[in-house]
Amino acid sequence: MAQAPAAVLFDLDGTLVDSAPDLARATNRLLAEHGRPPVDYARLRSVVSKGGRAMLAVAFPDLDEAAREALLPVFLRYYGEGLAVESVLFDGVDALLAGLDARGLRWGIVTNKPEGLARGVVDGFGWRTRCAVLVGGDTLPTRKPDPGTLLHACAALGIDAADALYVGDDLRDVQAARAAGMPCVAALWGYREDGDDPHRWEAEHVAAHAGDVLGLLP
Repeated sequence: MAQAPAAVLFDLDGTLVDSAPDLARATNRLLAEHGRPPVDYARLRSVVSKGGRAMLAVAFPDLDEAAREALLPVFLRYYGEGLAVESVLFDGVDALLAGLDARGLRWGIVTNKPEGLARGVVDGFGWRTRCAVLVGGDTLPTRKPDPGTLLHACAALGIDAADALYVGDDLRDVQAARAAGMPCVAALWGYREDGDDPHRWEAEHVAAHAGDVLGLLP
């Protein structure tokens, strides 16, 4: 980058936090209530960044979309009862955030996870006073890949989108950033399905490890 960004924004699940264990526990609780066996963890993990609906599609592939939609509130409630219990930070994330703090760079989170759940995760990792802005998937009527949540975060920080940097592990993250006119980093350490190729998402940067993000900053 030619100059340091005014702020660095992150996706949450699959970028900062490996939340798959807690999400799998909520999914398996729901499956058990319906007399079904536990979900294949590897298969569920691959779609975590695509949200609750994608996870339910893996867990209940025989149900139609409307039936799975009816299960979503229960799934989210079960997950909300156990936030940040088995979830962990991805390797290098703690050092990355500490490095941003040391440089005096503000950082925040823009996620498609419902804002209340996202705040629970943020609190669980002790980030409440460090995270400069948090925008969830229900903060606005739209969510990624629509750029609105990224633009909303920038407005809250008082900066232009072009002066921020967004880091995410899903194609929707890159699409939202590009639509917002915001430089972005495709994170290779997150959740991906077979066939997903972040090198083809047209992000300005690709990072194999969270620590590599600091290396992109001048």
